[in-house]
Amino acid sequence: MRPSMRAVCGAVALSMVASVALAAGLSKKLKSRIDDASAVLIELHTAPDKDVPQELWDRASCVIVIPSVKKAAFVFGGEYGKGLMSCHRNGSWSAPVFMQLEKGSWGLQIGAQSIDLILLVNNERGMKKLLGNKVTLGAEASVAAGPVGRDTRAATDVQLHAEILSYSRTQGLFAGINLSGGVLKPDPDDNEELYGKPVSPADILTTDKVAAPAATEAFMKALQRN
Repeated sequence: MRPSMRAVCGAVALSMVASVALAAGLSKKLKSRIDDASAVLIELHTAPDKDVPQELWDRASCVIVIPSVKKAAFVFGGEYGKGLMSCHRNGSWSAPVFMQLEKGSWGLQIGAQSIDLILLVNNERGMKKLLGNKVTLGAEASVAAGPVGRDTRAATDVQLHAEILSYSRTQGLFAGINLSGGVLKPDPDDNEELYGKPVSPADILTTDKVAAPAATEAFMKALQRN
């Protein structure tokens, strides 16, 4: 083997080892959050009559999945939930970033212990707002409960023109939910742990500078909606 080829193979091998080591170094909490977000998407897509309409999914600028938002958070306040965000770029999905949702005046359905949330960012304007320090839903970014089903014929003008559409799964059932008042922002600490160094959400979501870590493979596959 020529020296140059030997060097290339060595670099690839080191890259693979580094990727595996990074995935292994993630906390159980982050691994669990990635796995839960993947499971929410898979279960959503296996129920066509309750899924996000394909047309809305295909044209969405970004998707945010926040699994297992606990009832206690609504009672005592503070941080409500954390999840993953990925954006459409050049016909595929970008590497994900961790996001967190907090505050808000909305609550769970009676008897529900937790909900899973899926947010569709409808346009680039909404995406740019989310890449800032934080955004208040309903005030700085318009949000509406999203339509469910096989197509968008049942969608209202408010839903079709909202910057963000929100969906929830409560006790196994998917439906739209109004999240006005909630605050969404990137989670810098979790993103640094996921990527092994500080990386800006904009670089991850809007450029080719950052590849999706191996630990997020299941989530990236679930985004394909196959």
